[in-house]
Amino acid sequence: MRFALVCFCAFLLAACSPLPQKPPAAAVSDLAPSGTLRAAINVGNAVLAARPKEAGGAPTGVSVDLAHELARRLGVPLHLIIFDAAGRVVEAGKAGDWDIAFVALDPARATEIAQSPPYVQIEGAYLVRSDSPLKSNEEVDRKGHRVVVARNSAYDLYLTRNLKQAEIVRTPTSATVVDTFMKESLEVAAGVKQQLENDARRVPGVRLLPGRFMVINQAMASQRVTETRGAAGARYVREFIEEMKASGFVAKALERHNQTAAVAPAGDAKQ
Repeated sequence: MRFALVCFCAFLLAACSPLPQKPPAAAVSDLAPSGTLRAAINVGNAVLAARPKEAGGAPTGVSVDLAHELARRLGVPLHLIIFDAAGRVVEAGKAGDWDIAFVALDPARATEIAQSPPYVQIEGAYLVRSDSPLKSNEEVDRKGHRVVVARNSAYDLYLTRNLKQAEIVRTPTSATVVDTFMKESLEVAAGVKQQLENDARRVPGVRLLPGRFMVINQAMASQRVTETRGAAGARYVREFIEEMKASGFVAKALERHNQTAAVAPAGDAKQ
């Protein structure tokens, strides 16, 4: 009897919980001008999304879950557009090929797209050969060291600004970084820590340097704000992401997809 009463009270509480407010018409128009929300999903970052091995399998991950929830709230259908690299997502955005996307915050991107506060924080790490003399992240930026990165990734943009002596070698996608590192006998591979950990399990004779060289703040992006459109949509995306963090939606999605990344704190990223 007591259990039934508890369940009944829980049902009443859920029934009385307010539904999300209907989004402003201007926000819907900004984010889904065609009547369908086109979401760019980067399966090159396994923390955010993954594509099943079987042909035709639908992508899964925290970014996919967020895209579905945003489309539900906007009251429009969702169309997922799959990419294998963040740089390709950004390039496609310049052509207007998506309405929202999931890419890391970076000053170089701020002039091209509107971005929310971060929803997930991941780490950038270095990988070296087991017999490498390098022991710490601080030793990487030396003359003669070649660091391989995925072109136009968040860590490529960051290292391009911050490495003063080491040379950067770029590959098309993050999935090819470690293989290029091994094939061309380079000194360092850089990437998302979880990706490099996965690579270290499949490639013998390598190790990660301890710690991290950067925090990668992952955000939701919408098209660039202009004088005539975009502001309402960008504002709605910011509010949506903050709610998704505060409500536990992001944390539950990460747990559901077996990802150990940290939920970003409330507000904009501290630079």
